[in-house]
Amino acid sequence: MKFGTLFLTCLSGLVRNPMRAALTVLGIVIGIAAVVAIMEIGEGSKKQVAEKFASMGTNVVTIYGASVSTAGVNTGMGGRASLFPADADALMKECPEFVKAASPVVRASGQVIVGNQNWSPKSIMGGNEHYLSIEGWKVAKGNAFNKKQVEEASRVCLIGNTIAKELYAGVDPIGQDIRIKDVVFTVIGVLESKGADGMGNDQDDCIILPWTGIRTRLMGASGSATISKGGAANAATVSSTSTYSTSGINFYPGSGDIQPYTNAPHPLRTRTVDSISVQVHEGKEPSAAMDAMTPILRRQHDLDPGVLDDFNMRDRSQFVKMMTDTTATISSLLVAVAMISLVVGGVGIMNIMMVSVTERTREIGLRMAVGARPMDIMLQFLLESILLCTIGGIIGIGVGRAASIFVSEKMGWPTASSVEAMILSVSVAAGIGIIFGWYPAWKASKLDPIDALHHE
Repeated sequence: MKFGTLFLTCLSGLVRNPMRAALTVLGIVIGIAAVVAIMEIGEGSKKQVAEKFASMGTNVVTIYGASVSTAGVNTGMGGRASLFPADADALMKECPEFVKAASPVVRASGQVIVGNQNWSPKSIMGGNEHYLSIEGWKVAKGNAFNKKQVEEASRVCLIGNTIAKELYAGVDPIGQDIRIKDVVFTVIGVLESKGADGMGNDQDDCIILPWTGIRTRLMGASGSATISKGGAANAATVSSTSTYSTSGINFYPGSGDIQPYTNAPHPLRTRTVDSISVQVHEGKEPSAAMDAMTPILRRQHDLDPGVLDDFNMRDRSQFVKMMTDTTATISSLLVAVAMISLVVGGVGIMNIMMVSVTERTREIGLRMAVGARPMDIMLQFLLESILLCTIGGIIGIGVGRAASIFVSEKMGWPTASSVEAMILSVSVAAGIGIIFGWYPAWKASKLDPIDALHHE
C-alpha cells in the first residue's frame, strides 16, 4: 500500500472519533509542554548563573598567601604575607601561553566622605591597569586608570553604582573629590552595575583605585622601614626587584627620601600584596595554568626543593562549574518527573489503540479479505499511534513555549528558548507512538480474516 493512501486511511480513522482522539492527545500535550517549559526554565537559570559569575571575572585564578600558625593558632589562607607585585610581572612575562593578564590586589576598609555625606563601602580594592578586565568590570562613565597612574600612585579612583547613588545623588561624580580615610582622591570613572553576586552581596558597593595608591597613601607610614623579600628590615634602600614597574621609578624610598604630600608616593610599610588575580587565556584550563605558574612563584620566593609553597591558588571557574552543574542536576530531575507524564500519556495511547482494534475488528477483516497484508494492517495502526503522538508533541511545544514566556513575564523567572528541548520533545513523542502503538498494531495484524468478519 502506498504511504499516501495509508496516511489518508489513518486520518479518516482518527477523525471518526474526534473527541476520543483529542483526549488521547491531551496526555501527550501535557507531558511535552511540561518537558519544554522545564527545560527552558532550566536553561534560563543556567544562563543567569553563568552571567552572574561572569560578572565576577571568568577564567580567573586567585593567588593568596599561605597559612601560618602562631602559638598553635592557624591564621588560615592568606595569613602569611608572601606575595609581591613583582610576582604578577613574572607570571605575565614567563607564562604568556596561559596568563592573559595579572594584577596585584590590595584591600582596604574605612569610611568615605563626600561633603556632609559618609558611607562605609563593602570593598575598597586596589589593582593595576589590568584589574578591571580581569574582574569583568566595565566603565559606564568616565575612564579607567592607566599604567602611568598606577606607577605614580595617583590619587584617582573609580566608584561603583551604589557609591554614586549614595554620595552623589543628582550630581555627576566625574571629577569630584572623595575622601577615603582622610586622603582625598578624584573620581575619574563610574563602573557599570553588576548587581548582586552569587552570594547575594552588592558588587556595586565598591571603590577601585590603583594598588599603589592604597599602599602608599592609605597604608603608608612615614619613616617606617620597608621589609625586604627575605624579611629583613632595611630603612635605607630597597633592591630594584621590589619596584613594581620596570620604568626605574622607586616606590619604596628610604627614610631620607620622604617626599611632601603631593602626587608622589609615600614610603611603604610593606612590599607585599594581599593577593594576585590572574586571568587565563580562553580555551586554556585553569588547572594547567596553575601547574605552570607554581614553579615560577617558587623561584620568585627562593623556595628550596622540599619546602612547602608559601602561597595558595584557587580556580574561580570551579565554583562557577559547581553552581551550573547543580542547576543542571535540578533541571534534569524536573525533566525526569515531567517524563513520567509522557509515559502515562503513552499508556493512554496504548489503551485507546487497543480499544480501536477491538472496535474495528470487522473492518480489519474486510481489508484483509480484499487483499490487505498483515504488514499493511500493522503499519496502519502504528502510523495512527505515531500521528497521535506527533500531533500532541507539536501542540505541546507551543503550549510549553507559551508557559515559559508567561513564567518569564509574569513571575520574572529567567528562561531561554531551547531548540534542543523542542527536538527532544518531538523525538520522544514519536518514540512513544512507536513503543506504545506497536503491540495494538501487531495484535491487529495477527487477526484471522474469517474470525474478524464474523466479529460483532
